[in-house]
Amino acid sequence: MNKDQVKGVGEQVKGKVNETVGKATGNKSQELKGDVQQGVGKAQKAAGDVREDVKKNQP
Repeated sequence: MNKDQVKGVGEQVKGKVNETVGKATGNKSQELKGDVQQGVGKAQKAAGDVREDVKKNQP
């Protein structure tokens, strides 16, 4: 696992926490922030996945 994969998963977790807290408290702004964080985390993890695949497939 590379740093982008780790950071991406971490960002997804933070986003899920923010989304859950936002829903529980009725704070739409925090809920939206959580959704955005999860999207950013997924993108960062995907970039890390691609980097890892390239690294593994090099001769």
